[in-house]
Amino acid sequence: MIRGQLKNFVLAIAMALLSIVVGTSGYMFIEGYDLLSAFYMSIITISTVGFTEVFELSKTGRLFTSFYIIFNLAIFAYVISVFTTFLFEGKLRSILFRMKDYRDIKKLNNHIIVCGYGRNGMKACEELLREGREFVVIERDVEVRDALPADTEFIMLIGDATLDHTLLAAGIKKASQIIIATPGDADNVFITLTARELNPEIRIISRASESQTEPKLYRAGADHVIMPDHVGGMFMAQLVTKPVIIEFLDLLTGRGRDREKYHLESFSYHDLKAEFRNKTLKDLDIKRLTGATVIAAKDNVKGLIPNPPEDTFIGEDDTVILLCSENNKDNVSRILMGS
Repeated sequence: MIRGQLKNFVLAIAMALLSIVVGTSGYMFIEGYDLLSAFYMSIITISTVGFTEVFELSKTGRLFTSFYIIFNLAIFAYVISVFTTFLFEGKLRSILFRMKDYRDIKKLNNHIIVCGYGRNGMKACEELLREGREFVVIERDVEVRDALPADTEFIMLIGDATLDHTLLAAGIKKASQIIIATPGDADNVFITLTARELNPEIRIISRASESQTEPKLYRAGADHVIMPDHVGGMFMAQLVTKPVIIEFLDLLTGRGRDREKYHLESFSYHDLKAEFRNKTLKDLDIKRLTGATVIAAKDNVKGLIPNPPEDTFIGEDDTVILLCSENNKDNVSRILMGS
């Protein structure tokens, strides 16, 4: 889209320059004018200011000038329409902003791409912003981007995420993960296939509306498939069957009514300061140091270990999952990771 708009702008300038070249060449060839005089005649003819001719024109020269004026009327109308569109409809400003977005995307590395800014995509973006993650949104509807506040903290590209060049423009080659949240299951399958082909290492999280789409998404290369309607229905049922558990989950998702909010946080071996590496959970003594509670660990051999024993060793490729309040979260970053 941006290329097409720029193409019209460049074409308008090229046509204006071509008109000047044709006029200058014509007056030099027909009337024998020098370059400066021929250029002057071209400009006053194009601008229709009505200044006196440099020299009296011959009959051939007058005929050339007549056709030259008609020729320029069409060019003038096109050039004015293009420039008016760019200046008064804000397209030039829009293009400049998008060029800046493309430059900013090129600087990103290990970022996240979100496809679709509907209900699910918007919530995903809110969570990513809360966690301070860098991401790029791909959205088809230009009105969605125009409705965003001026101080929006993320980049939104207008385009079709099913197309290779759109994903490439969003930096998929350097992205670490992609969230596919468009409303159409067929589009989600196609985007998954394209994303996996363009970046075999990327982690793909895709939305599905129909149950029969789920296996297709996994075959297409998705790492995780989320069915919002299924999850929502199960969540509502568990509000009846397991209300206290759901109340606890509400605390973790920020929907709880309590004043203090809790979060699930994780850190890997490589996130730790050097003095905390290659130790057991007992040696780390995370509860005393930070106030956070260890609820799980992921071992590179055993996999996920809920409620891990104190003798669990945290080595390379291992991850610890914590339950933290807002204050605990800051302590974990400051004390264990030094950030």
